[in-house]
Amino acid sequence: MSLTPYHAKYFAFELTKRVASDSVEKLASALVDAQVDLNPHQVEAALFAFRSPLSKGAILADEVGLGKTIEAGLVISQKWAEQKRNILIISPANLRKQWGQELQDKFFLQALILESKSFQEEIKAGNLNPFDQKNKVVICSYQFAKSNAPYLMHTRWDLVVIDEAHRLRNVYKPGNIIARTLKQSLEPFPKVLLTATPLQNSLLELYGLVSIIDDHVFGDLKSFKAQYSRVENHPDPLVYEELKERIQPVSIRTLRRQVLEYIKYTERKAFVFEFFPSDREQQLYNLVSAYLQRPKSYALPASQRKLMTLVMRKLLASSSFAISGTFRKMQERLGEILKRHEDREESIWESYLEAEYEDYDELKDEWGEEEEAKSNESWFTEDELLEVKEEYELLGTFAELAESIEVNAKGEKLAAALESGFKESEKRGAPKKAIIFTESKRTQEYLAELLGRKGYEGKIVLFNGTNADKASKKIYQHWLAANQGSDKVTGSPTADMRAALVDEFKERAQIMIATEAAAEGINLQFCSIVVNYDMPWNPQRIEQRIGRCHRYGQKYDVIVINFLNKRNAADERVYKLLHEKFNLFNGVFGASDEVLGTIESGVDIERKIAQIYQECRTEEEINESFNLLQQELEASINQQMQHTKQKLLENFDEEVHEKLRVNLAASREYISKYENMLWNLTKYSLQDEATFDDENLVFEVTPSSKVTIQGIFKLGKNAAENQFTYRIQHPLAQQVIAQWENAILDTQEVLFDYTNTSKKISGLESLVGQSGWLKFSKLFIKSFQDEDYLIASAITDEGYTIPAELVPRFFSVHAEVMCSASPSQEFLGQLARISEELCEEMRAYSMEKNTAYFSEEYEKLDHWADDMKISLEKELADLDAEIKLKKSEARKITELKAKVSAQREIKDLEKERNEKRKKLFEAQDTIEQQKEKLLSEVESQLNQEEKVEGLFLIRWRII
Repeated sequence: MSLTPYHAKYFAFELTKRVASDSVEKLASALVDAQVDLNPHQVEAALFAFRSPLSKGAILADEVGLGKTIEAGLVISQKWAEQKRNILIISPANLRKQWGQELQDKFFLQALILESKSFQEEIKAGNLNPFDQKNKVVICSYQFAKSNAPYLMHTRWDLVVIDEAHRLRNVYKPGNIIARTLKQSLEPFPKVLLTATPLQNSLLELYGLVSIIDDHVFGDLKSFKAQYSRVENHPDPLVYEELKERIQPVSIRTLRRQVLEYIKYTERKAFVFEFFPSDREQQLYNLVSAYLQRPKSYALPASQRKLMTLVMRKLLASSSFAISGTFRKMQERLGEILKRHEDREESIWESYLEAEYEDYDELKDEWGEEEEAKSNESWFTEDELLEVKEEYELLGTFAELAESIEVNAKGEKLAAALESGFKESEKRGAPKKAIIFTESKRTQEYLAELLGRKGYEGKIVLFNGTNADKASKKIYQHWLAANQGSDKVTGSPTADMRAALVDEFKERAQIMIATEAAAEGINLQFCSIVVNYDMPWNPQRIEQRIGRCHRYGQKYDVIVINFLNKRNAADERVYKLLHEKFNLFNGVFGASDEVLGTIESGVDIERKIAQIYQECRTEEEINESFNLLQQELEASINQQMQHTKQKLLENFDEEVHEKLRVNLAASREYISKYENMLWNLTKYSLQDEATFDDENLVFEVTPSSKVTIQGIFKLGKNAAENQFTYRIQHPLAQQVIAQWENAILDTQEVLFDYTNTSKKISGLESLVGQSGWLKFSKLFIKSFQDEDYLIASAITDEGYTIPAELVPRFFSVHAEVMCSASPSQEFLGQLARISEELCEEMRAYSMEKNTAYFSEEYEKLDHWADDMKISLEKELADLDAEIKLKKSEARKITELKAKVSAQREIKDLEKERNEKRKKLFEAQDTIEQQKEKLLSEVESQLNQEEKVEGLFLIRWRII
């Protein structure tokens, strides 16, 4: 399309204008830039978070599998586009990398994971508040956020996103230190809470979560209990409706069944392969298990006995190769004691485990320990030193036995399992690719060597926390060379190495053998076989593993392969628990919201299973303990609460469906419109510096003194390896937009060629052959939010006013600048009158919206004030009831002394009641003052500021 500078100025305005928070157009920039498939429920959730400019945040409570991370990403991306860039994400420690990768891959946002090491590095570099980052989203764990609460409090956050926010739902309990600390530290800042389980066991949990968003939605805990505690056991439709109405402004929940018409879900198919360890493998297991069950061990640091025992059991279950080196390291530690060298306590042992078992640091954080350690061998008695020598010899025996085992039964079973998996995959038309998860790097090496001998040589890629092997380094170097000059190369060696290995797996390799490092932060939709070679006891970790493949974009059913040791009763019960109670391996969605939400953290289950392994010595004891664990799990799932959740948090399907359809249509329309504008604006601006491929939306910037950013660019999704993804927030696009946003244009005549335009625009068709004047202005209104309105006024030479909604359509047809032009005062006056009328309409529209926002906020404050009064009045009512009872009892007393004593007690209660009444009036005054203060804060934002700025004036002619 032939454009003019006026097209460019108009497009620049549209691409940068600030829009009302309740419009889909608010998210247009984020939607255009995001590398995700558009799903309407995600747009709806993101819009909900922006719903009111007076809102303090939202709870996004979609069911598992609907992409709450994407919803939060859209909100973050839009805030970023608005230059509101102090953004914090608090998540469980094991999800931090995944968040960083999702932001990078889908929204082109750089993130900094703050932990002890990176925190100290920031301080050393001169940043005394490492949370204060100007160009990166900050990500940290719950524990780290709690430990650094003063820093959080002194950072002016534009947005805080809290993932797995159900961890904070008991914030109302005095003992919940992390939740209460985070609530206090983040109180003034807007927050988005993500959780699939906002309500699990009690309505008080919902009260707790809502209070983290906004303390003025409900009154205090006492008033909430007084009004709503009966709902759980005595459903009252009116109370339900009232509570639902109060929750709706802060919480939104979409169910999977509501979006099936938009999203295709594949299933999980579980296959279990049984194996029988050899006699020597079983002997090793029995000996080591008995050793770990000893009440005293000198090789395991007392301060971390439980944690070390857990890791030992995991390595033992993984392979004989994983555990053999561990015994040698334990021997080395005891040898130092025996030689009376300095006892280095945990240093040797810990550093070894950190290298061998990659999840060690995270387990250490999650488990913690309470035991005190001995720190020097001089504390041992002679008898104890004899025991140390005996243990030293025993560990050597274990090591020799482990080293003598050359074949592992589970390893041999793996090759057969893979062949079966590939056949099943082939039936479904899926690529023959499998990811194998192990918890040990030594087992990873063993499996690579084993499968290499079984016909997979050259088809295997390894993935772990360091990726320091020669093959991985070679893959990385090839990947860097192939992707030089594209968006894929981030400059972070760690992130780029991970991307290189994933690409290698996708394009060339057939099998990825991975440690737990691959269970987070990478997406493997192209792979549909997940092998749990080692089975974690934490169900959330298993869900993360399978979720690498069973996620958005997966086209095929995902095959989940597990292994079962038939000579181990505890292993069989663990598998049964994970399979039947957690539903991890079969079905469309995997682990249920209800069960995972109940356990708070998979660490709870892991601890209990570890305790069973450690304490039970017979099959009967094992079965009895697992039966109790299953009963405990079932008891914690409250069926009545499921009904309550449905009543309070879920909307009618018809209502949801209609909203989703509207959002889907509007979103697609805005994406198409904005991409079209950005493409045409770029093409016009860089016509002398770049070559353009309109069909594929690709352009290449050639070396030029005018443009400093060069390369091949692709607008939209699916950029090739050598291409940059072009988007609104790309530095080159920002340069182009800024050039025209700030351009000052003279008044000229513009010829619009409607005849050669392929589109039919009926309003313009009637203007062919006519001419007149056109003026674009920008009306900026600052009130509860910043908004820009296009004021488009146009007239014909005959004085006919062209409808305002038709005027922008002029700029969707070919045009060229003809010559300078100068309007008469009459035309200028007419255009000014039309502009003023349009401005008045926009002012009224803005004020109407602000009135609605204000009414909603004031109603919330009214409810809050009423709640606080209810709390005080309940205390009085309780006293009245007690006085009434005492009087009734006093009337029955016949003995004078007792009767006087009873009347004295009644008088004291009446005195206490009078004092409480007085306090009630004082408290009501205080509540009114608080309400007035909040009202004043809202009113201070109500005064609208506005400014009208001319964009350009032209004489138009249409042929």
